[in-house]
Amino acid sequence: MDNANTAADVRALYGGSLTPGRVAEAMMTSEHLFPARTVLCGSLARPLRPGPWLRDVRIPGATRSYDLVDYLSLNRVTGLLVLHRGQVVREDYELGLSPITRHSSFSLAKSVCSTLVGCAIQEGLIPSLDVTLGQLLPALRTSAYDAVPLRALLAMRTGVAWDETYTEPASDRRRFLEAQLERRPGALLEVMARLPRKHPVGHRFNYSTGETFLVGAVVEAVTRQPLANYLSQRLWQPLGMEQDATWWVESPDGVGMGGSGLAATLRDYGRFAQFVLSGGRVDGELVVPSGWFEESTRASSDGAPYGYQWWLPSNSDPRHKGAFLGMGIFGQRLYLQPAHDLAVVVLAARSKPSDSHVIPDEDFFAALADTLAARATEGSIP
Repeated sequence: MDNANTAADVRALYGGSLTPGRVAEAMMTSEHLFPARTVLCGSLARPLRPGPWLRDVRIPGATRSYDLVDYLSLNRVTGLLVLHRGQVVREDYELGLSPITRHSSFSLAKSVCSTLVGCAIQEGLIPSLDVTLGQLLPALRTSAYDAVPLRALLAMRTGVAWDETYTEPASDRRRFLEAQLERRPGALLEVMARLPRKHPVGHRFNYSTGETFLVGAVVEAVTRQPLANYLSQRLWQPLGMEQDATWWVESPDGVGMGGSGLAATLRDYGRFAQFVLSGGRVDGELVVPSGWFEESTRASSDGAPYGYQWWLPSNSDPRHKGAFLGMGIFGQRLYLQPAHDLAVVVLAARSKPSDSHVIPDEDFFAALADTLAARATEGSIP
């Protein structure tokens, strides 16, 4: 790895200045941008059952309607997997993606990291979400995070100052990226420990990739193993993933990047989605606390559309009632609608880290739910 050239590419990627082909390439080779550990799969993959094929979806828009091909092309989708009632009803590979290609999830990793907290609680390694970060991570005892409970960290309501603007070189997110480019053990904890307090704990939601790095550091501290190893042990092998995944670390021997950098195949993201829809069961046994995902995706009293590292779609559309999402920059989406037993994985290579879509993803997900509901009612196969 040429660190100088890689650093320039990373800055261009996060700054939104890479051309379309290079963005797509970066999505499928992200494990080479930073040091990464392997998330080992087991020896036996669990099959995903095929279902009645979904041929099209009509998506109403303000000035025109769109179809499924429009969604794939206009939103620069690299991979689409639709699971309905546990069956694969649509699977697309575009822009060079293949069934065995690992694709970056970016902040979808946050939802996986949150799930590992649930696993650690179920194992008795974390006593409760009220334990403070100073108790869990000694490096934070003299910082603004010292008395912050784990619950507030998961919900990104710590009150600690942070600017997540990717395209602003002076933002906290970009300073965090520069520290990541150092590949030095402890560099990222140092960045987080220097941040000042801006609001009281629990009063205001503020999205922070740095804080999910701390969530990952907590998981590593209580399990005494790397994030990648714990993910392999608790989920990747028991769920029968068919390919190894990779997960960035801050340095070859450093802390895992809980907030980003997980790369896996389209179908393995789908297997994780089905696990979440099951309430966190593997072969009928809960590996997270009962009701964990309901708690993690409960609407907050302050109206912020965020739970424990999961996004909540617009509550103005009744079709999204009870649904929740994992989301990553450049268009990565994991949409889960328990009421319809529906899971949708979208991998993409959009032009900017910000939400540079043409067709709103939530419109597509709602239209997809309508299409599948109509098909079930009418017995037709659109």
